[in-house]
Amino acid sequence: MCHVARTGTIGAMKQSSEASYPISFRKREATTLGDHLRHHNSVVIIGMKRVGISNFLRFFLHHQEVPTTYIRNGAQLLTVIVDLNDLVEREIYPFWVLLLKRIVDTLEQSKVPGELKKAGQRLFTESIQLKDLFFTVDCVQKLLGQLIDHGFYPTVFLLRFDRLSEVITPEFFGNLQRLKDAAQQRLSFIFTSFRPLYELRPDVFSKSSLSVFSRDLYMTPALATDMTTILNTLQSRYNLNLPKAVVENLVSLSGGHVQYLHLALLVAKKLRKQPETREELLELLLKDEEIVLQSEELFASLTKVEQEVILKHHRGLPFSQELQEKGRYLWETGMISSGKKEIIFSPLFENYLHRIDTPVHGGTEFTKKEHLLFSFLKTHEGILCEREDIVSAVWPETAEMGISDWAIDRLVARVRGKLKAQKSSYGITTVITRGYKLVRTS
Repeated sequence: MCHVARTGTIGAMKQSSEASYPISFRKREATTLGDHLRHHNSVVIIGMKRVGISNFLRFFLHHQEVPTTYIRNGAQLLTVIVDLNDLVEREIYPFWVLLLKRIVDTLEQSKVPGELKKAGQRLFTESIQLKDLFFTVDCVQKLLGQLIDHGFYPTVFLLRFDRLSEVITPEFFGNLQRLKDAAQQRLSFIFTSFRPLYELRPDVFSKSSLSVFSRDLYMTPALATDMTTILNTLQSRYNLNLPKAVVENLVSLSGGHVQYLHLALLVAKKLRKQPETREELLELLLKDEEIVLQSEELFASLTKVEQEVILKHHRGLPFSQELQEKGRYLWETGMISSGKKEIIFSPLFENYLHRIDTPVHGGTEFTKKEHLLFSFLKTHEGILCEREDIVSAVWPETAEMGISDWAIDRLVARVRGKLKAQKSSYGITTVITRGYKLVRTS
């Protein structure tokens, strides 16, 4: 049986609090993306992990003034949202099925002619029955072609495209190129990724081929005014009214990183008494397991050379122009700010780098998150626990933000290591692309 997708993406995108943001929110990125869409260019939006790309896109896709303010071409744009976090199996065939399904979902919820809706339903049903990759790709092309014939300009957003990095092939990229060519410049792809495509899979995406296929847009940390907008919206969601000084400190410490901000707010939400100083708040945040895990994920997402560069920068050590060029991703994504005084974007991440310099042995006792994971797996001993169920059990408060594959894998690795250190009779086995299972080893 082929598990294609988790449910909920379309509905989640329809109800967006980001639609109430000021139209000036992330103006630089909105202007650039709008210019590209006006000319029907494809774009790769690149940013450090969890910096806030999805948050920005929810604003861009749902704010009523965006089309007239930033796109301004009067075209009938039809937006198809494909969140690759919905893929249960990170394989090529399920991707095309998910893409076809999301196109059909979009047609059902839009004001396209009834004949197009029926055509979409028919093609999707036939593709599911045949279970053939080439037929499914052909169905996607036919349906997009029919939309274009009716005067629509489809724009396909492939969110978290980097989840497919391990299975992307030249044939896969060739199919995307053929879709664009067949559409005669009336189809745009918007990819989101923590790496440029040519770094994600250099054997598939060459710089020369991408030069005519897409444009890169780097998403740097948000400005303080934009972060305050996000924080005020989150406060409304959680029925909070934090003191102005705490709001300013949360914005400052998160450094323009949306996930840091959200996690920091959840820490503040649990406090009976808010810290009076920035230093007190920072100390509390640095003890939060999820914030530490986020910092660890950011550092792990860097190459060895980039890690060397940012650690040298943190330590105040000089590095060559050649080494800086090899670590240019740090400046392009805003991990290190450009300007007269180059600083690391967030005190939370800078303190994590300080911990790397002064490592402390963590012992063999489970942390809170590790205990939640082990208890959940033990409750389902010998049974495959899928990633979606693990997220719900271990990250109940932050599941709505999306938990990365890396965070799940890292937590499992830590529990696995501690079970071994404890000489436990339990072990954790991996079911590739699906989840994990707790088994007895002796």
